[in-house]
Amino acid sequence: MSAITCIRTIRIDERPNLIWVEIDTDEGLTGLGEGFRGTQAIEAVIHEQLAPWLMGRDSRHIEAIARHMLTPTVGFNSSSAEVRGAAAIDMALWDLAGQRHGIPVHEALGGASRLEIPAYNTCAGYSYNSGGTRGGRVMGNRQIGAGDVSQGPYDDQLAFMRDAGALAESLVSEGYRAMKIWPFDIYAAATGGQMISLPDLKAGLAPFAKIRKAVGDDIEVMCELHSLWGSHAATRICRALEDYNVFWAEDPIGKMDDAAALADLRRATSTPICGSETLGGAVRFRDLLAAGALDVVMVDIDWCGGLTEARKIAALAEVYAKPLAPHDCTGPVALMAGLHLALHAPTAIYQEVVRATLSTWYRELVTELPVIENGMVKAPTAPGLGTALSPAVAQRPDAVVRAHG
Repeated sequence: MSAITCIRTIRIDERPNLIWVEIDTDEGLTGLGEGFRGTQAIEAVIHEQLAPWLMGRDSRHIEAIARHMLTPTVGFNSSSAEVRGAAAIDMALWDLAGQRHGIPVHEALGGASRLEIPAYNTCAGYSYNSGGTRGGRVMGNRQIGAGDVSQGPYDDQLAFMRDAGALAESLVSEGYRAMKIWPFDIYAAATGGQMISLPDLKAGLAPFAKIRKAVGDDIEVMCELHSLWGSHAATRICRALEDYNVFWAEDPIGKMDDAAALADLRRATSTPICGSETLGGAVRFRDLLAAGALDVVMVDIDWCGGLTEARKIAALAEVYAKPLAPHDCTGPVALMAGLHLALHAPTAIYQEVVRATLSTWYRELVTELPVIENGMVKAPTAPGLGTALSPAVAQRPDAVVRAHG
């Protein structure tokens, strides 16, 4: 028996999109999980719906707990607050499992398929995606103007709009062999994403041309489309990207669970289609794969329902012979969880990272982060997820801490 004795949540005003959950057991262990976006709703789900049922239960029964938490009633067919709360709990249970047996989570999942995996750098800035609202959705919650100045050496979102070639050279010099940018986002608002003009298309392609001119084929380039586009505009963009041998176009249409629309797009272009961090539950991915709608499967541990569900999505990717690429533009704990999945899953090809956050505020929140050497992310060796919430986080004046038990 490894009974759950306390469930604790911590969030801070400075990073309102993040919430952490710590689960204590009668063994004296503490497991760590993380939720992202709508943290007050996640907090309510955890304390009002999940914690009362979980108290006293055996934390070893991860599959049974996951199935109960993801019971298909209202709110459980997407990346809802219910699913995100369940994901945070599930993540902590896997952390406990690894700690209990003295092994990393990738071993607890069934063993590693590899002990390192290539990283690609999402070219975001230092505060990317860390605000508490969806306002200013264009350019990843950051409106870049002519007067903006770089906030530091890794202000990569500004860099890819100003000089994508120099940015590519910087990444190659640090050992990265893949990068992701989203220069088309700023043109979506004019038509609600339903059309893109030829001048805007040409402007959006310019960073890709600069990257190829600067470093040639020394780096792979992914294009993020942030679910901003209708099918006609998305097709036009994806066809234009073919000239630059883009590795994938990610989340190209507004409804990434629309298997028919995605399959039509995939047939209309040779640019590979990647999706989707936004989806919850293995069934959504099954439907897309069965429809021939995806070339690359992207999964977010925070949003899909946790590691238990992500492992099933990875198995679907394997069955359909599709590569897997775990998402990270959320928080440091989900990054560690995604890394363990990427090390375990047979068809995983990349782990996403953001060097701007890895080098700054991620380090203020947790005790350990992934080690990247020459563009490769190394396997953690410590038991569990291999990281813990820094003790100072819960002591901050802007911290909101709630405990059940």
